[in-house]
Amino acid sequence: MSILAPGSDSGGRRPNSTPADCSSTHTCDASPGDEHVQLSIAVAAHMSTASFVVTPMSRGFVAEVSGADVRSLDECGVTVLRRALDEHRVLVVRGQSLSAADQVEFSARLGELYRMPYVRPLDDHPDVIAVLKEADEVKVSTFGSWWHADFSYLDEPPVYSVLHAVDLPPHGGDTLFADMIGAFEALSVSMRRVLCRLCIMHSGHIYGRRLARDGSRGRMRGVQISTGHEEAEIERSHPLVRQHEPTGRQALFANPTYCTRLANMSVEDSKSLLDFLYAHCGRPEFTWRQVWREGDLLLWDNRAVTHLAVNDYDGHRRLLHRTTVCSEKPVAAR
Repeated sequence: MSILAPGSDSGGRRPNSTPADCSSTHTCDASPGDEHVQLSIAVAAHMSTASFVVTPMSRGFVAEVSGADVRSLDECGVTVLRRALDEHRVLVVRGQSLSAADQVEFSARLGELYRMPYVRPLDDHPDVIAVLKEADEVKVSTFGSWWHADFSYLDEPPVYSVLHAVDLPPHGGDTLFADMIGAFEALSVSMRRVLCRLCIMHSGHIYGRRLARDGSRGRMRGVQISTGHEEAEIERSHPLVRQHEPTGRQALFANPTYCTRLANMSVEDSKSLLDFLYAHCGRPEFTWRQVWREGDLLLWDNRAVTHLAVNDYDGHRRLLHRTTVCSEKPVAAR
C-alpha cells in the first residue's frame, strides 16, 4: 500500500493508497501477513502543499518516494519524509537534480549537520564528502565496501546519511543494505535475551596508525582519507542491541568494519558469535540492493541498518555526494 503526502491528486493515486494527512495518523501493511510493517505518520496540524508518494518496497524495510522535489518541501513535507525514514530505515527518493548546496540545505532540514572525521570534504562545501572512484582506479578498494554503519565507533554515532548520485557507471556500483531490526526480530526469544545483555567494542582502527604505516589505503585517490590517528584506535563500548527510539523496536548494532570484539571478551572468544550474527544479518530476507538511477537520493538510518558499496565497476567513474545528519548515543534495548 502507498502513502500519499498531502496535496496529492486523488485521481493519480495508486490502488489502496492513503492520503498522508499531516493532522492525523495512518497505517498501512507493506506485505500481507507482516504485522510489524506499519507506516505511522503523525505530524504538524496543518496541511502540506507537498505532493509525493511513499511506497514500501521490501517487507516494510526500504520505501520509494516518488513525485517529490526535496528542494521545495514545506515543513510538513519534511516531517512526513523524516517519519517515513524512521519507519522504513531506507528511503529512495527518485528524480532529484541537486547541487551540493541543495543537498546541504535539504539535509540541514532533517537535523543538525554532522561533519565526518578523517575524510576530507569538498573544498567549497565542508559538510559534503565526495564518494568517488575514478575510472583509472583499477583493482582499488571502493570507499565503504565492507558492511558497516557510518562511524559507529564514535561516542555519539551519526543518525542519518544522505547520498546523492552525481555520476554513475553504466553498470554496477550498487549499494547493499541490511535490516538490523528485522534480523534481530527473526532470532529466537532466547537468543534475543542473551544478546540484549551484551555490549560490543567499536573502533575506528582503519583510520589509525597501522594502515598509515602499511599504506593499504593510499591507493584510493578519489576519497581522501586521513590515517595515522592514534585516537581512532580507541575502543568504545556500545550495546550489542540498541533501542530504536522512533519506533520502539530493537536493532542489532554490530558490523565487521568497526567492531573488534564483544565487551569483556577476547577477539578469539567473540569470533563465533559475531560470525554467526554477521552471516545472519546478510541473509537475503534481510538485505536489499539499491541499483542506482540518475537523480536518486538515498536516505538511511544508521541506527537500524548497515550497508556496503559493491566494487564491481573498474574502468568507470562513480561519484556520489554524501551528507550526514544528527548524532545520538546508542541506548541499550529495553
